[in-house]
Amino acid sequence: MTTNHERSSGMPEGHAHQETGGDGHPFPNSHLLVHAFDYVRPSSIEEASALLGSDPEAALLAGGTNLLVDMKLERSAPSRVIDITHLPGLSGIEVQGEDLVLGALTRIRDLALSEPVWTRASCLADAAAAFGSTQIMMMGTLGGNIANGSPASDTVPSLIVLGAEAELAGPNGTRSVLVADLLDAPGRIAAERGEMLTRVRIPAAPAGTGSAFLKLSRVRADLAKVSVAVRIVRDGERMMNVRIALGSVGPTVLRAKRASDHLSGRKWHADALLEAARMAASEIQPIDDVRSTADYRRKAAIALVYDALQMAWARASEGVSALPRGRVADPAELGPSAALGPIHVARDARTTITLVVNGRRETLDVAPNELLLNVLRERFELTGAKYGCGIGECGACTVWLNGQPVLGCLVLAIAADGGSVRTIEGEAADGELSLLQQAFIDENAFQCGYCTPGMIMMSKKLLEEIPQPTEDEVRDFLKGNHCRCTGYASIVRAIDRAARRGET
Repeated sequence: MTTNHERSSGMPEGHAHQETGGDGHPFPNSHLLVHAFDYVRPSSIEEASALLGSDPEAALLAGGTNLLVDMKLERSAPSRVIDITHLPGLSGIEVQGEDLVLGALTRIRDLALSEPVWTRASCLADAAAAFGSTQIMMMGTLGGNIANGSPASDTVPSLIVLGAEAELAGPNGTRSVLVADLLDAPGRIAAERGEMLTRVRIPAAPAGTGSAFLKLSRVRADLAKVSVAVRIVRDGERMMNVRIALGSVGPTVLRAKRASDHLSGRKWHADALLEAARMAASEIQPIDDVRSTADYRRKAAIALVYDALQMAWARASEGVSALPRGRVADPAELGPSAALGPIHVARDARTTITLVVNGRRETLDVAPNELLLNVLRERFELTGAKYGCGIGECGACTVWLNGQPVLGCLVLAIAADGGSVRTIEGEAADGELSLLQQAFIDENAFQCGYCTPGMIMMSKKLLEEIPQPTEDEVRDFLKGNHCRCTGYASIVRAIDRAARRGET
């Protein structure tokens, strides 16, 4: 599985290391995917598991937001990429009895917008809502975030305190294991050869349970310097069965057992919370790195644990005050690839794919390692989507695939087979700019214009989901689209103008 743009380099998250290619040369060209590999689209979980088990150098592709980054930076060189994106039965959010069951391919943003997740596992909803950019949330999957094994994984601290179990399917059948027991080492989980994560089950919580997740990062769309998840069962004025877990402060996500035990059974009191927060900070193993210092992480952990305990306590009696607005994606909208049948394309071969690009059906031959962005720009001369960072951090390459914004630099063209693509060139109808495009002009919401196509494609999706967004909603939705000219205020005004004019 892949995850939410987390740098899993085989060392604790945040350790400084030179970004070099596999042969030691510095600064790989992240605009290309130079590594060649076989591409396989299996038809079942059993087939995918067998393929994974037969080749120790194979990798699963789901969201692609970590795997493709590592491949571009030449940190990973799988011999075979197994695309499980559209395997049936791996997506969705269900309430089964009193348990919450989440498919491994469930998108992170769907978790952030789900009422059952907010009401039954609010710390997980918090974590999903704090997860990188909106595009990464729309592409990244729950299973990928777990299976990546990053100590900075946003969802794992919450899953641990919720007592979540992971179901893994492999050559020997299926088995269930606590997510906490999967933690092995940076970039690795304790899965057996050929096993893949298929779903996560969160058991029913006792009455009076509250949970919360908090994260501190350099900017909104970034990995955590420190993250904290807390779960409390409230019994009158006593705290029962307290669980605390922290991310980005050790080689894996860590459970603060001493601090949790210290609070369990105690009466609610601010002094007890502060003492427990200090104990939690003494249990972690932070390091100095490019994001923070160990000393700062310890001090920040005290504040985050204290605040998360306060939030969880309040939610134990009052629940969650309000859910974020937006729309959970219909799995049927995410693409027709399941109906295309299985394929296996050798690394030195090409295959024919079909795309509907801005309403026009196109057929072309592609290699397994060609990127959607390169195909759009070079084959179809649709140069509105720009290459910026090449690793999914700037948003300049944003296009729509099957009605959802994606980062074109992190999508394999072959994986988009049968899909519908919309670019900025498809926004003007009969030579007339859309209301949103005109609003960007009216409010001078651009200068160099390099980021503008990506901004508009994301803004269009925002207005489709929330026709009258608040300024906070605008800024949160566009947190993954970077602009170095305008200062963003004019962009917010343009979106507000388009909303008032009825842009959808």
